Amino acid sequence: MTTDTDNKLSEQLFSRRYSTQIERRRTCSVKVGNIYIGSDHPVSVQSMINEDTLDIEASTAAIRRLHEVGCEIVRLTVPSLSHAKAVGEIKKALEASYMPVPLVADVHHNGMKIAMEVAKHVDKVRINPGLFVFSQSDSNRTEFSKEEISSIQNKIIQNFEPIVNSLKEQNKALRIGVNHGSLAERMLFQYGDTPEGMVESAMEFIRICDSLDFHNIVVSMKASRPPVMLAAYRLMADTMDREGYHYPLHLGVTEAGDGDYGRIKSTVGIGTLLSEGIGDTIRVSLTEAPEKEIPVAYSILQTVGLRKTMVEYISCPSCGRTLFNLEEVVAKVREATSHLTGLDIAVMGCIVNGPGEMADADYGYVGKGKGTIALYRRRDEIRKVPEDQGVQALVDLIKQDGKWIEPETKLNNI
Repeated sequence: MTTDTDNKLSEQLFSRRYSTQIERRRTCSVKVGNIYIGSDHPVSVQSMINEDTLDIEASTAAIRRLHEVGCEIVRLTVPSLSHAKAVGEIKKALEASYMPVPLVADVHHNGMKIAMEVAKHVDKVRINPGLFVFSQSDSNRTEFSKEEISSIQNKIIQNFEPIVNSLKEQNKALRIGVNHGSLAERMLFQYGDTPEGMVESAMEFIRICDSLDFHNIVVSMKASRPPVMLAAYRLMADTMDREGYHYPLHLGVTEAGDGDYGRIKSTVGIGTLLSEGIGDTIRVSLTEAPEKEIPVAYSILQTVGLRKTMVEYISCPSCGRTLFNLEEVVAKVREATSHLTGLDIAVMGCIVNGPGEMADADYGYVGKGKGTIALYRRRDEIRKVPEDQGVQALVDLIKQDGKWIEPETKLNNI
């Protein structure tokens, strides 16, 4: 039987997925340091350092490098109690030598004591439900009795409640971070290796938090394959909405790899969900230096229209009508203007499609004939200039409009 709630959710889902304007899924605000995660705030960008957290100097430097290139929330791994205590020293070092940076602690196997200690020093604790109550004897099991499942659930509550209460008292946040590759054996037994199992894994912990009146929660459903990741996040969003939980979602394709392929995987997964209005904070996971993740993240956000942090370049693929080296000119325009923020600049090979295809751009550089360039301000042609003067004339037009800043004086608007 279809209920009014089901109908309302269906209407919201249709609106999110078929509108030309992104309508973000409504989520509550969760504070992480000086950053808020939720639908009332810009989608934030996260990453994770590679350094051993016990190396305080190296970890402090790595966090600073990430923050300086635009990473807004930084995660570090905390596999032991010693690591948890080291985080306190890292936090002090950041505040003394740089500035406070929102920090997240990654806590995995049997991490109650670790989480309790590190919660004193960070702004958010991430736990993995699949590894939270972990025993080597559970590995590769194919059967669980109802009594065993009940016993495990009671153990989870016993270990999880103190962490939740500690975070609640300190007004700090929790990420319930499910990974497709590390579902608990009992979840695999009950649901199989499925998005449904991932969602139920998260919901079990969400319901415990709800029973303790704790709601500073962010949820993630990461998988290494975009189709699994997409299905899990969509189901998670729908399940939470149906049950009245409006927690933000942290998006990511885990273990995406490196190079173009890693970037493409991340863009397919993260960009698709953001376009549907799902997602409040993102992390691009590349097998590269963490600083290289940040430009990819901001490019995804800019492409879907959620944040404007750089120039948007629009250019045609070139064809037989193009009378100049389009690739070369695009490179020159980019070199001259890439330090600017928030502009759309189009470089089009000819007049046939140029003005129409670039109608939404702030400025246009269009081939008008052999050796001649036409400059546009939106739909209006402003002037024609010789091709060898085109880039400088474009810069002059931007200056004339008061939208130019010199490269050395650009502020970090990310």
